[in-house]
Amino acid sequence: MARLRLFGPAREAAGVSQVLLTGRSVGDVVAAAEERFGADFSRVLEVSRIWVNGDDAGPDTLVNDNDEIAVVPPVSGGCA
Repeated sequence: MARLRLFGPAREAAGVSQVLLTGRSVGDVVAAAEERFGADFSRVLEVSRIWVNGDDAGPDTLVNDNDEIAVVPPVSGGCA
């Protein structure tokens, strides 16, 4: 099972900061997360980046049991 780590709005929508999910690809794992966490989580995914082990990844990226998939929503802020 791959570890899915969630940050910011993704964590808020899911109610957890991480979860173990089964899937052969990023797309499989993300689909399992959407099914588990629902529409609010899906909306956050639409504007988020997905990383696997710290590298940008797409839905076809293959994952193994030891991989960490991170959902990273856009970050705002800075100096005024």
